[in-house]
Amino acid sequence: MILPLDSSYEDGRRNRETPSGGSCSGEGSEPRICEQGPSRRQFIRLTAGGAVAGAIGAAGVQLGTSNAVLAQSKLSPDAALQELMEGNRRFSTNGATAHEKDLAILRKNTIEKQEPFAAVLSCADSRVPVELVFDQSIGQIFVTRIAGNMVTSEIIASLEYGAAVLGTKAILVMGHSNCGAVKATIQAKGVPGQISALYPHIQPAVDQAGPNLEAASKANAKIQAALLRQASTVIADLVKKSELRVVAAYYDIASGSVTLLN
Repeated sequence: MILPLDSSYEDGRRNRETPSGGSCSGEGSEPRICEQGPSRRQFIRLTAGGAVAGAIGAAGVQLGTSNAVLAQSKLSPDAALQELMEGNRRFSTNGATAHEKDLAILRKNTIEKQEPFAAVLSCADSRVPVELVFDQSIGQIFVTRIAGNMVTSEIIASLEYGAAVLGTKAILVMGHSNCGAVKATIQAKGVPGQISALYPHIQPAVDQAGPNLEAASKANAKIQAALLRQASTVIADLVKKSELRVVAAYYDIASGSVTLLN
C-alpha cells in the first residue's frame, strides 16, 4: 500500500539528531573533487598468499588494490557523489574492482554496524544492479528500490534513516532506460492487481515530458529528487547545511553509464 506524504509524517522527525558533515558544498549537477584528509582511504594490503599484511585506521578497511572508497570514510557530499560516478566509470568501461575485495572480511567488519557513504533510490528493475553499477561492495551504498524509483512515505523514512542515522552524504535518485513503470504510465492501459497504483506517482513526469519514454524517465527522476528534498524536513535541513546532496540521475542499460541530470 502506498501511503500519502503528509506533514504529520515529518513532524515526528524534526528533532532527530543529525551527524556533522563535510565542508564541501555545491548546487550544480556535477560534483567537485574535494580535498580529503588522510582518513578518506585506509587500506589493508594482501600478501601474495592472500593473508592480511596490515591495516591503517580503525574506522574501516579497504581490501586489495581497488581504489573504491571505504564505506566508513568521512567524505563530503561532493566527494561522495564523485565516488559514485568514479565507480560507474569503472563499471561502464569494464574496469570494475569491487570483485577483488575479500567479502568475508567485509562481512565481518559490517556485522555490528553500517556506515554507507551514499544512498541510491532506484527502480526495482532487475537490470539495474545498484552496487554493480557503481562498483561498490558490502556496506558502501544504502539502497532503496521501488518500481519507477518513486518517493513514498516509506522511501522517505528509509532515506532519512540513511542520512540522519547512518551518515550518508549523497542521495542519488536514479531513473533508467526502458523503464517498465514509466512505459506503463504512458500507455495507461488496464493492468492486473495494484500495478496501476504506480501511475499517479509517475504521471507528473509524463505530463511534463510527453510520451517519449527517455524524456519521461529523466523527468521522473528529477521530479522525485525534488519531492524528496521538499517532503522531508530532515533531508531538507541536511541539504541546507551542505551536509547532504540529493541529485537526480539516469542509467542507460545498454552502455552501463550513469548521467547526472540538471
